[in-house]
Amino acid sequence: MKLFDVYPLFDVNIVRGQGCRVWDDKGQEYLDLYGGHAVISIGHSHPHYIQKVTEQLNKIGFYSNSVINKLQQELAERLGRISGYDDYQLFLINSGAEANENALKLASFTNGRTRVLSAEKAFHGRTSLAVEVTNNPKIIAPINNNGHVTYLPLNDLNAWEEELQKGDVCAVILECIQGVGGIQLATPEFAQGLQRLCKQHNTIFICDEIQCGYGRSGKFFAHQWLGIKPDMITVAKGIANGFPMAGVLIAPEFEPVYGQLGTTFGGNHLACAAALAVLDVFEEEGLVENAREVGEYLMEGIRSLRCDGITTYGAHITDVRGRGLMIGIDLDVPHKEVRQPLIFQEHCFTGCAGQNILRLLPPLCLTKTEVDEFIEKLKKVLATL
Repeated sequence: MKLFDVYPLFDVNIVRGQGCRVWDDKGQEYLDLYGGHAVISIGHSHPHYIQKVTEQLNKIGFYSNSVINKLQQELAERLGRISGYDDYQLFLINSGAEANENALKLASFTNGRTRVLSAEKAFHGRTSLAVEVTNNPKIIAPINNNGHVTYLPLNDLNAWEEELQKGDVCAVILECIQGVGGIQLATPEFAQGLQRLCKQHNTIFICDEIQCGYGRSGKFFAHQWLGIKPDMITVAKGIANGFPMAGVLIAPEFEPVYGQLGTTFGGNHLACAAALAVLDVFEEEGLVENAREVGEYLMEGIRSLRCDGITTYGAHITDVRGRGLMIGIDLDVPHKEVRQPLIFQEHCFTGCAGQNILRLLPPLCLTKTEVDEFIEKLKKVLATL
């Protein structure tokens, strides 16, 4: 048997990581400004994380959700406190797509409706409802294309209001900072107006914080920059630093019903131990604050490349935007012309979006020294184009 070939792969075999650095099987070191697609939140192979996961594995790794799991209860309490959502409820699953599936399902249970509003360029997952609310026809199979979703321009409140006034919208789902969409930011005016309209029309307001949340923006959740409080918040990626885990934070007015939602693996003992270790490190090392401070320093460094003569080499940065350690860099050349040499010549991983956007999603422990190193690597690559 061979692998189902759906991933275009770089010819690099990563075998080890530490902090914001990874190594391949040939011993080559790389600076990681990608974090495994925003998954590595506290850094690769953090010793506290390794200790807590190992300790739990030596006790029990898994048992079903038919028995009490005190680690789930501890995680809910800790997450509520650190995020500012003490009064919310937590449902644990395994992936971001599952988180959005369950949030949309619960919304439909609540108001009995089936139509969803989603933003143009949105990405919410690859399964069933999650892929249907993702604005990419290439990954929506005919079986998923059920006509539930209307896509609307981000920050165009009038367009959303026109749809909500029809009175049939089950839920609105929103990335406050779009990831795959190219680090596009929702404005406070739009988000606050959208929340008001959702309440007015009995529509459930879901914030997808799978990539932009969990400290990455410099606040615990990206929507906290916008002065809103959604009905449900979906989280995944950085929640357990690489262990498959996700959750839905659910407002107190939603009443749970036995059997309404369910999962086999979600919230297992090992996953909870990993997630609790992440919260330990967040608090002990001030990673949310670090993301804000170092992210601002990183954006300043990138902006400096727009006016130091690099443009004379035929390629330059046309825009930089983001919050914290979620940053998009617009280029006047296809991103592969910058991303490939960054990997193979400068030994630095970045992400991408669209045709000409570099996407930076480093571990939240990134230092200013590592930022300086990245800026020099990027400068070298731009100078060769």
